[in-house]
Amino acid sequence: MSDLGLPQLLDGCEHVYTDVELDHKLQQAYREGRPLRVKLGMDPTAPDIHLGHTVQLRKLRQFQDLGHQAVLIIGDFTARIGDPTGRSKTRPVLDAKEIIRNADTYLQQAGRILDLSPEKLQVRRNSEWLDPMSFSDVLRLTGRMTVGQLLKREDFRKRYESETSIGLHELLYPLVQGWDSVNIKADVELGGTDQTYNNLVGRDLQTDVGQEPQVVMIMPLLRGLDGEKKMSKSLDNCIAVTDSARDMFGKTMSIPDALLEEWFTLLTEVSEAEFRAALREHPMKAKALLGRKIGERFRTAEEMQEADRWWHEHFGAKRALETIAVTVPASEIEDGRIPAWKLAWLGHDREISRSEARRMVQGGAFLFEDEKITDPNHAVPAEAGKTFRAGRHRKGERIKQPLVASIVLG
Repeated sequence: MSDLGLPQLLDGCEHVYTDVELDHKLQQAYREGRPLRVKLGMDPTAPDIHLGHTVQLRKLRQFQDLGHQAVLIIGDFTARIGDPTGRSKTRPVLDAKEIIRNADTYLQQAGRILDLSPEKLQVRRNSEWLDPMSFSDVLRLTGRMTVGQLLKREDFRKRYESETSIGLHELLYPLVQGWDSVNIKADVELGGTDQTYNNLVGRDLQTDVGQEPQVVMIMPLLRGLDGEKKMSKSLDNCIAVTDSARDMFGKTMSIPDALLEEWFTLLTEVSEAEFRAALREHPMKAKALLGRKIGERFRTAEEMQEADRWWHEHFGAKRALETIAVTVPASEIEDGRIPAWKLAWLGHDREISRSEARRMVQGGAFLFEDEKITDPNHAVPAEAGKTFRAGRHRKGERIKQPLVASIVLG
């Protein structure tokens, strides 16, 4: 009982401000026989929650399982402002009815992850304390921060320097979100890396009004199906928690191999030893395990097993590519490395031209050890056992499906 779950809570976090304070709060709560109040705010700007949202919801559930109280803030007021995080222009204001509809679906979907027991979950809408504020109250709140402090925030600073307009209401967003923490007396706040500034403002405001500052726990942003940008409905690279079992499984089977470790760590309870064993056998086996485990959070195990069978019956033979051995002659190696284009060329038995091999790499169709390389002259390690992929499956092109290969030194 000495750590009170501290290692488990810290696992998977990108940053914690600070872990020493979190340990102190856990110990103090234990001595006083009370739960910590752990805040997560969600602005209902879309009707569905996707897997990216669940990273923080799963961390919130960990706190609940350790006996603490989750406080889920539905940002029905802040959604009217629109979170400016990462925005290069002002976000359109949402219709009030749309916000209400979205908030209702958020609660239903978050309930698939959180413990809904009244003692474990408190749901608050920040319009409760923000709507009644007078203009005098707003002025007092704005007096707690300077413009200089707000312009330290990267997206505000970039827009200011590029002379891109920033609405005054956007500058208020971090203050309004921070004021939520003051009103619910949060002990801990969870957020993604894009929310770090806002969460720390809450910590400062609590100190300013004489409250003990909240611990801020920052979680990584889950990359979406494209393997590059953060998961987002607007980028169409997400899996919604309302997706069917077949859609969840099928979309998971489509992710780049490079996402496997990240998704296993942030979305499942599967041990590192188990997923690495599946990965060694074949990436597609690891993806199937991942797809079932992700889906079992929102669907039954039987539904996910059926989705697995269905997918393999319809697509398995097309996707399960055999890894072949490609011999790399010593004459093609310089200082232990070989240009990416040349490896692609050798992989296809020199049946494509050198120019085609270069275009293949430039077009994003070359991965070395699951890392995309687009510079044809980029030299990669010519080491036995290293794997690469070259080519893509496109009807009418000479290369019908990607080559999956392992280097053998000749």
